Amino acid sequence: MTYQQVVAKVKAKYANTDASSIEGTLAIQVNLVGKNVEGVFYIEAKDGKVNVEPYDYHDNRAVVTVAPTNLLKILDGKLNPVIAYTTGKVAIHGDPGAVLTLIELVK
Repeated sequence: MTYQQVVAKVKAKYANTDASSIEGTLAIQVNLVGKNVEGVFYIEAKDGKVNVEPYDYHDNRAVVTVAPTNLLKILDGKLNPVIAYTTGKVAIHGDPGAVLTLIELVK
């Protein structure tokens, strides 16, 4: 799987998500690390919508470092995000609650 495919899958997952419960802007940056797939993108909830874009986001609430397979498992509900964090499959610098809030939007 390529970086572009991962970003496209995450974008599709959030395409019809209702983020109206989030006030203001909530953004996290995702750093993908893994075999042959590395890159940065962000997930931003703003104005009731969720945007996923392949850029750095410097005004973020958290930075998540994760392998693409683990990210997709979390978003598909196949890997519990708390267990992924506590077992070291995901590293979070910043507000873990912000990350959980964005993950909950796709469930």
